[in-house]
Amino acid sequence: MANQGAKKRKEENARHMARLRQVIIACNVIYVLVRMLFFHSTISWKHWIGLIVTSLAYFIPYNQLAKMATPSYDDDGELLDGGFDMTTGGVCGYLHDIIYITCFVQVMSIISGKFWYTYLVVRSIFSSKL
Repeated sequence: MANQGAKKRKEENARHMARLRQVIIACNVIYVLVRMLFFHSTISWKHWIGLIVTSLAYFIPYNQLAKMATPSYDDDGELLDGGFDMTTGGVCGYLHDIIYITCFVQVMSIISGKFWYTYLVVRSIFSSKL
């Protein structure tokens, strides 16, 4: 009965990280399929740079969230802590915001390259909150 909260948090974090991974993969697949297959005649080097930038914008916050969600165990292998609560605000909330905004920018940049300016707007909003 002990550590039920830690076990529950571990399972919730595993589901949450799997859901985030599915969202990231879905956005990348949509971008690659639509941009590379349907609009292949309009692809330039900028689109490849955009794919690299969005991949980094996914990779860095996702890895930080994965580290936060990692449970800790004692020497005997018993669960001590289920990981950080992913529903809290603060840094965790900002990392989620970066991932979701990147999803929006990546998918919408299929329509127009002007959606990349969203990053500039978001940067100014985050700067004013700090």
